[in-house]
Amino acid sequence: MFNPRKYLLAAAALATAVTLSACSAGGSGETTSSSAPGASVEAQFNDADVTFAQMMIPHHEQAVEMSDMILSKDGVNDQVTNLANQIKDAQGPEITQLNEWLDAWGADAGMGGMDHGMDSMDGMMSDEDMKALEDASGAEAETLFLEQMIMHHEGAIEMAETEINDGLNPDAIAMAETIVSTQSEEIAVMENLLGSL
Repeated sequence: MFNPRKYLLAAAALATAVTLSACSAGGSGETTSSSAPGASVEAQFNDADVTFAQMMIPHHEQAVEMSDMILSKDGVNDQVTNLANQIKDAQGPEITQLNEWLDAWGADAGMGGMDHGMDSMDGMMSDEDMKALEDASGAEAETLFLEQMIMHHEGAIEMAETEINDGLNPDAIAMAETIVSTQSEEIAVMENLLGSL
């Protein structure tokens, strides 16, 4: 027997499903093919997550390079070398994780290398800045490293805050939160060190 109420309910349910599907496919720049229950957390990502990973890789790589520079110098304050080792220990594994996410998301691993878009990235040192640190020694090197790394950390925190606000991937957001927390603490340590050197 024909039941118009049953058909109307089915049509309404179908219209709702189509509308919700259209909403979730646009707007936020979400590029994941599935955000259904049971989908891999890694598969949930959007453009902000990709940009965060692509920009943070060369940013972290430069911080590691700066840390290596100060660690290669003689007569550097133990507190400064401890900080440089701490930065390397934190950011090295994060670089690996960021590359793994980009690979899983089918995105380019980085911003086209260390020479692309560097000047526009928050807190990045120029070639001249890096050369100045490389050439410095003793107390001058310590001061330069701390001043540069404070600026570098401030840039990383800005990028991480953008990820927290705009990202979708829970793991990437968690890393961004860790970056904000850890690097804010390190900035406080570096500012104290600058005052005591």
